[in-house]
Amino acid sequence: MDDLRIRTAGPGDVEAVLAFWAEAAEGRSISDDPEGVRRLVARDPEALLLAVDGRGELVGSVVAGWDGLRCHLYRLAVHPRARRRGVASALLAAAERRFAGLGGRRGDAMVLDSNEPAHHAWRAAGYAPEPQWSRWTKPLTG
Repeated sequence: MDDLRIRTAGPGDVEAVLAFWAEAAEGRSISDDPEGVRRLVARDPEALLLAVDGRGELVGSVVAGWDGLRCHLYRLAVHPRARRRGVASALLAAAERRFAGLGGRRGDAMVLDSNEPAHHAWRAAGYAPEPQWSRWTKPLTG
């Protein structure tokens, strides 16, 4: 996509991001609500990267979280009408630049096992699953 621009999300993007994820992302997370996204943007203003097309429409997102030790990637999503046009590649390249600038050494991506189209995008970007790891979770809210 020639007219693609990658930028960080701000507080004014919260509702648009949630609407975008509802349309373009696979699965839902316990933190996919206004409070969760606001907290992310407030805590790390450079973590939520958005891809915007030439008309100013949101066509992609990725969260590039850095905890000081590890580089975490999640919520990579591309609008269905913008897929296979380099949006995911541009978002991941921007995330990787961010990580490199922070001293990160390896990106760690959360990818749904059932999301086969996403597997192709991640593999094309050089990522691979590590079968010796499983994600263990525990909701911290009632």
